[in-house]
Amino acid sequence: MEIKQGYVYHIKESYFEFVNDEKLMKNHEGNLTRPNYFCLQMNDDKVMWFIPMSSKIEKYKTIIENKISKYKKCDTIVIGNYRGREHAFLIQNMFPITSKYIDHIDTVNGQALQVPSETRRMITEKVKKIFRLKENGINLIFPDIDRIRKILLEDLVE
Repeated sequence: MEIKQGYVYHIKESYFEFVNDEKLMKNHEGNLTRPNYFCLQMNDDKVMWFIPMSSKIEKYKTIIENKISKYKKCDTIVIGNYRGREHAFLIQNMFPITSKYIDHIDTVNGQALQVPSETRRMITEKVKKIFRLKENGINLIFPDIDRIRKILLEDLVE
């Protein structure tokens, strides 16, 4: 399967079992589906970065407001458009993944939809900033992305 940046995907359960990170978002209550994930390719051709999405807009708008009042900004959550509705893109919960663990692309009536360009731009800018902060010793990402990336790369060699 060709994985395209800027589209939305679903992940195989085996990924979460394999990486075993308690900080990854859990299944939705009441069913076995995980949230949708926005795909972003950075400067690494071996892994992609997936950013969980949530439709709980009011919850995340409140979190954003609280962060802005405390820190004067919020770089870890973006409210953007997908399928004509607002979604929260949770950069703070992003993680690396390889194509082996991607189940399928998200579709509407059989058609894959790309996240609109303005939303993609906002997300990409904030992700780059978060990575720069991480390089300078400030980690704002909940999952252990260094450990996850390492075991994914080892998995590719096997």
